[in-house]
Amino acid sequence: MSTIQIATPFNIDIEFESAPFHKRLLAYIIDFTLLIIYFIGIVYFLRDVMVISVSEGGFAILAILVPLMFYSFITELLLNGQSVGKMIVGIRVISLDGGEVTLGQYAIRWFIRFYEWGFFLFFIILRNPTTIRYAFLTLTMGGVICMILIAVTKRNQRLGDILAGTVVINIRSRISVHDTVFMNVSQPDYKILFPDAIRLSDRDINTIKTVTLQARRHHNYDMSNRVADKVKTVLNVNSEMHAVDFLEKIIADYNYLATKE
Repeated sequence: MSTIQIATPFNIDIEFESAPFHKRLLAYIIDFTLLIIYFIGIVYFLRDVMVISVSEGGFAILAILVPLMFYSFITELLLNGQSVGKMIVGIRVISLDGGEVTLGQYAIRWFIRFYEWGFFLFFIILRNPTTIRYAFLTLTMGGVICMILIAVTKRNQRLGDILAGTVVINIRSRISVHDTVFMNVSQPDYKILFPDAIRLSDRDINTIKTVTLQARRHHNYDMSNRVADKVKTVLNVNSEMHAVDFLEKIIADYNYLATKE
């Protein structure tokens, strides 16, 4: 499996496994299936329950169009770089600059999915088979182009990834709140050991979090040692703690201090 080197704010490259093609394809199929199920269900509800003409009613068009068009954008934004399909197969979108994916990057990835929008023509003229054929043709051709780009680009990126500066990586488990910057520090008697941790940015903390997770999962502590040394230099602190324990304490102190501001 190919790997991707992501530069971090600490001038240390973190290695990720690129998402294999079959996982990306499966995630796409899952997401597309969910959209089809939603489409069929909402059309049935509007037409047979609400008795609203799908091809003419403005509300009906919005009820169909908005969720279908914004599905990938909203899910990836809210689920930390994952759609439902990506979450099920265990892949995630990350930024090539080593930080969290920004709103602008998610927007670019979403907008460049225009090749998939042929699907949304379904509801415009439901009784016109030409429109339906055109929708499937647009989707199919766009999908072929996307698969070719993923196969031939160095980092297995589609057009939206290239323009947005993002890449899809393989992860061992589903992303949860514990894989983000956030850490719940609620102990009333919590003791801060490194108050200068608040000087770090969210991007720094996210990088540190990624390093500690990789160290724990792969039992490879070389990178965590280098990052710990860099953090000590930046914050001008000394500690005899094990590198991973030190970095986790930095994360905890940062989250505790950030919630108190």
